[in-house]
Amino acid sequence: GEESPAQIKLRAQRLNVNSENLLLLSETVLENVLETVHKLSPDILVMDSIQTIYRTDLESAPGSVGQVRECGAELMRLAKTDNVATILIGHVTKEGVIAGPRTLEHMVDTVLYLEGERHHAYRILRSVKNRFGSTNEIGVFEMQEAGMVEVSNPSKVFLSERTREIPGSTVVCSLEGTRPLLVEIQALVSPASYGNPQRVPTGFNHRRLSMLLAVLERRAGLNLGMHDVFANIAGGLKLEEPAVDLGIAAAVASAFKNRNADPDTAVVGEIGLGGEIRSVSQLDKRINEAQKLGFKRMIIPAHNQRTAGNAKIQLIEVRFLSEALQTLIA
Repeated sequence: GEESPAQIKLRAQRLNVNSENLLLLSETVLENVLETVHKLSPDILVMDSIQTIYRTDLESAPGSVGQVRECGAELMRLAKTDNVATILIGHVTKEGVIAGPRTLEHMVDTVLYLEGERHHAYRILRSVKNRFGSTNEIGVFEMQEAGMVEVSNPSKVFLSERTREIPGSTVVCSLEGTRPLLVEIQALVSPASYGNPQRVPTGFNHRRLSMLLAVLERRAGLNLGMHDVFANIAGGLKLEEPAVDLGIAAAVASAFKNRNADPDTAVVGEIGLGGEIRSVSQLDKRINEAQKLGFKRMIIPAHNQRTAGNAKIQLIEVRFLSEALQTLIA
């Protein structure tokens, strides 16, 4: 619906796509699309994009709320009556949500977001709705000349450019669905020279960072009130789970004290307002991932229950933030 067959042919040649089972239809009128589908009975129908398709019996323009809703409903009926797996590709707004009516998300069975920063090579395929499976799974891909290629070991890739001997760098094990990911968290702390101190997180929640800084100041004795704090999840990832709290706090403390965190130690743990290290889910998977990537030690919550008792990595159980910082920062 957006590019001519000649343009798409150039893309296909670059990606080495050559199949007799692929039909390209350059069409934006829904009635013509439906007629072709009924005639050919394909196994899969891909619409790119739903915002370009329109019904001739509606006066509104393509991409409008009415057109997207009605075209989406018609395609849903087609998928169910003709047993055709249908994939609708849609644009997103600047806020990162699907453009058009929210009813489109309610009608379909699965909603997948392809996330990625413009200046990073990695793309995350994330499920936010799935009637037939988990919504916690992700796929990690790398953009190359031949298209998107699956990253079989994302943890190794995200740590490949890590500088080991530098203050403000820690490694935390996050869990995306059932997949453990080891990622580097970087922090930079400097005296505030221009009025109010800045708190700038990249890749996680701003309020979460403010809370962790308050806990560091109150429970760990770090005077961060007059310092700018910048924190970043390396690789363009976005992490939301509280289990990365300890990694963020340790990176900030390392940068503030200008002392290196142990590069062979990974951390995991949620931080409470009292400075306590709270338990996290599926700890065994996180431990195995750190062990597989060659880490020698891992700081974990003391209250966490573990089933794997034969881990070759040294496990250091901590109850409070101050204990973790003393262990991690030389």
